[in-house]
Amino acid sequence: MCRLAAITSNEYFSPIENITALETMKEGHDGSGMGLILKSLGGEFEDLKDYPILSGICSKEGMKTLDDYMNKLGFKLKYAWTPKINPVKGIAGRDHYFARVYDYPDVYKDKPFEVKEDLLLKTRLALRKFGENDESIIVFSFYPDIITLKEVGDPLELCEFFSLDKSPLKAKLIFAQGRQNTNYAINMYACHPFFIQGYGSMTNGENTAFVPIREFLISRNFPGYIGYNSDSEVFCHILHYTCKQLGYPLTYYKDVITPLKQKEIDARPDSETIRLLKTSLRPLCIDGPNCVIAFTPDGTSIMVQDAKKLRPGVVGGVKGKYGLMSEECGLDSIIPDRDKSLDVFPMKYDMVIVKPDAQEVIVWNQLHG
Repeated sequence: MCRLAAITSNEYFSPIENITALETMKEGHDGSGMGLILKSLGGEFEDLKDYPILSGICSKEGMKTLDDYMNKLGFKLKYAWTPKINPVKGIAGRDHYFARVYDYPDVYKDKPFEVKEDLLLKTRLALRKFGENDESIIVFSFYPDIITLKEVGDPLELCEFFSLDKSPLKAKLIFAQGRQNTNYAINMYACHPFFIQGYGSMTNGENTAFVPIREFLISRNFPGYIGYNSDSEVFCHILHYTCKQLGYPLTYYKDVITPLKQKEIDARPDSETIRLLKTSLRPLCIDGPNCVIAFTPDGTSIMVQDAKKLRPGVVGGVKGKYGLMSEECGLDSIIPDRDKSLDVFPMKYDMVIVKPDAQEVIVWNQLHG
């Protein structure tokens, strides 16, 4: 199994807190990998929120290819961040880890953000393709106010490797996952969290409905629905498809992945909509067991369970700071002084929602709509 540690706060904090939570929950992950996504960035990135950040890994040759391609497109490098590498036994390391901030090409500066989003997606996919054969270029995200960092190894050792304990890198929303995908060979693109156009997700569980979901998403002919080195990446893409492509409210994500029975649908005030969703998007129904933690472009965080409810998940904290974790001990490590009686353990009908200001936990119940 994997272990998940998401923290949302109204103040900037270090990814060390997420990594500490993962270490506390270590019995649930084997230390074979860690992924981090930071959103609503502080520190050196606080004044660069309007510019896209390219996050990834390159070989020396790959960096030359990347620079040539970005220059050809007209992207101008504004700022480059690289972690200070501290060699750690057992972690092989690579030539370049980076988060590079770019200004848009001149011809795109006055374009609507939707047009810029399309450019960023196509650029990321092109760079990914350049490095697919030899891993000379690995890109995880290319989007404003987002940094992604991933590597194979134990989270605590990777923290030391990247010198995160000494880094000023901070954010108001950070997702961290311990252990890579269990169903495929270790691959950097199989490491959670996953990201696409403002939406991110990570999962603990096994997606036994992976193949029909993957085939449905691929059939949408959206260029970003590719890869699927992990059976969990589809959860991120379903969220993107439901909310961005189809324009449905966030809560309908739950109705798509875990559709209600007809009798339950009839009791909903929006029953006709839910019935049509179930009929038209049936291939996106998940079969678990899965606990999914995700975020949306505005920084709202959610936790949902599949109908089997066979993976742990808890949400709790204090006004201004909440954690969405695999286990209570993870919460205890970062917010020990919370009122534990208010912790939420979402069941099969629940979507737990924490807004960007982290002022309260909202539990939306699927039966009532």
